[in-house]
Amino acid sequence: MKKELVCGIDEAGRGPVIGPLVIGCVVIDSTGREELKKLNVRDSKKVAASRRKSLEPLIKNIAIEWKLIHIKPSEIDHLRKKHSLNAVEAMKIADLILSLKNKSHRIIIDSVDNIPDDYKKRIIKYIKLKNPDYEIPEIISENKADNNYIEVGAASIIAKVERDREIENLKQRHGNFGSGYPADEITKKYIKEMVKNGDFPHFVRRSWNTLNKTKQRKLDEF
Repeated sequence: MKKELVCGIDEAGRGPVIGPLVIGCVVIDSTGREELKKLNVRDSKKVAASRRKSLEPLIKNIAIEWKLIHIKPSEIDHLRKKHSLNAVEAMKIADLILSLKNKSHRIIIDSVDNIPDDYKKRIIKYIKLKNPDYEIPEIISENKADNNYIEVGAASIIAKVERDREIENLKQRHGNFGSGYPADEITKKYIKEMVKNGDFPHFVRRSWNTLNKTKQRKLDEF
């Protein structure tokens, strides 16, 4: 009897003004789920950075299949001219699902929409647009799915570690800009300097309201 495969999907880096948004997915069977339980895999926000880093290769090794999608700031800015960020993520998740080599029986997604069913409908719409013949499996879309499903928790960890790696690489090349989140004082200072110099590097999301000079002439609110 063929083992049932379940795919968990989650993202990291939705809110920052700096760096990519990374979407991760992990496909596991029942044996893999038990192995992840033994490792106490859970939502990346509840796992220390050092622990996430050590778990990442173990999760990838246990998974039947895993995948990561990077959405660069320039692509986010381009797509957001016509689409909401929720729609952008739904598009990319559709791409991710269609790219998997192993067809899952169930796909569990951490919803970024306040109404999870609306997010599910978006994703299904984009899947059908890209491949009308694709047989869509059961899709579960829930808020806080990363906390409630081990598959999604695993996806959140590999996405978070990947984004953290990207951020560290950017810092090595461009200096310390903090976490890249708008509330970070180091990030605020870095952005203010960029605005002052009229310099907006490729790793900055220009479409964020914090960089919209027409709406916000001073970055004191940033």
